[in-house]
Amino acid sequence: MSDRIAIFIDGGYLDKILELRFSRVHIDYNKLSSWMSRECDILRTYYYTCLPYKNSDNPTPEQEERYNNKQKFHYALNSLPRFTVRVGKLKLKGFDIATRQPIFEQKGVDIMLCIDMISLALKNKVTHIALLASDGDFLPVIEAVRNEGVVTYLYHSDYRDFSRQVVLTPSKYLISAVDERFTIDQTVINSILRQPREILLQR
Repeated sequence: MSDRIAIFIDGGYLDKILELRFSRVHIDYNKLSSWMSRECDILRTYYYTCLPYKNSDNPTPEQEERYNNKQKFHYALNSLPRFTVRVGKLKLKGFDIATRQPIFEQKGVDIMLCIDMISLALKNKVTHIALLASDGDFLPVIEAVRNEGVVTYLYHSDYRDFSRQVVLTPSKYLISAVDERFTIDQTVINSILRQPREILLQR
């Protein structure tokens, strides 16, 4: 089998990179996928995310707008060639004591990513896997697919700003587990910017 890659994107992590490191710049997701492929044939790009929180009993207009815009964005991503969006659930855990801001937790996203990744490796569907994520919880699945002979790439930010309490660097255990690592820096962002004429909806 010729080199074939599956691409796995943690949408929440990518959103943080684009917002906190690059001032909410808008990118071309096809270009991102192509850059992450390292010139392998792309089997599929998987994008894992959650819809924004919406009060089920009495949602505010702002909640409705964010929710609807995110749905439109997911539809646009799903319409791209060989893209699949996997949607988990966002659960309200409580409120921060100091700021009174809501605290949310994604449910089901990591599990879906791990199942998809290990399934493709066990079925010999891919020779390479690319992961855009930072969570050390992905370490076991990375080790599992490497044991199946799959080459693993990690894509991440190296941005830290302790004055803003922003740390986008991945777990050191995840970094050490993969075969190769690639940093999303300004040069990369410049190469995958979305042009004004392109119609992919806003996040």
